Amino acid sequence: MDILDAVILGIIQGLTEFLPVSSSGHLELGKAILGDNSLPKESLLFTVVLHFATALSTIVIFRKDIWSILKGILKFEWNEDLQFLSKIVLSMLPAVIVGLFFEKQLEQLFGGNIMLVGCMLIVTAILLFLADRAKDTQKNVSFSNAFIIGISQAIAMLPGISRSGATISTSVLLGNDKTKAARFSFLMVVPLIFGKIAKDVLSGDIDYESSNFTILGVGFIAAFIAGIFACKWMIAIVKQSKLTYFALYCIIVGITAIIWTLL
Repeated sequence: MDILDAVILGIIQGLTEFLPVSSSGHLELGKAILGDNSLPKESLLFTVVLHFATALSTIVIFRKDIWSILKGILKFEWNEDLQFLSKIVLSMLPAVIVGLFFEKQLEQLFGGNIMLVGCMLIVTAILLFLADRAKDTQKNVSFSNAFIIGISQAIAMLPGISRSGATISTSVLLGNDKTKAARFSFLMVVPLIFGKIAKDVLSGDIDYESSNFTILGVGFIAAFIAGIFACKWMIAIVKQSKLTYFALYCIIVGITAIIWTLL
């Protein structure tokens, strides 16, 4: 992988982390098209770095919300901010369980399994079609909703299932306000990403000796800048109920990926 490849993959990650088209799926497709022959472990390291970049872009976009939550927690009251944080923690449980017990199996799925990516993109498209037809409400995400959304986030660990698409669609189909659904979806993933990175660092899973830090740095910057743009864009898209366009895109890319593997 050279610098240009890292920039391209970084932009793909930054855009697709927030847009409902599966960042992991597009990264696998991008690596296949660019001819990246990295081992699953090395490929996962680059993927983790790019996810870290988009987590930081989320923090930048929602810095006021995050600061408000932190101030609310310091009041030591069962207020709206502490309740919101509790829902975030609850939503993390399914993904944490899957990550702890099926991490090795998940890593093996990120080794260029383009057929799986294509099939899961079509699943993502179906979810987006359904969500776009849901009625908008003023309902907040409840605790039970948070756990169900967390299950969809765990399923979205498969390459090709859009995390934002799955969580926002699940939330909207549960009858929640679309803007609040997007906000919850973007904020709920931040602790998981930082937790995953901390786990990898402490466990020694990251092989620094064979890592190209220039490539990782360039990819990180590209993903961060693209993530800032995509996050703002996605919030507007959800408000305007235009997820169908992305559903059509996912179907096209998914079918193309499946045909690619059969040729």
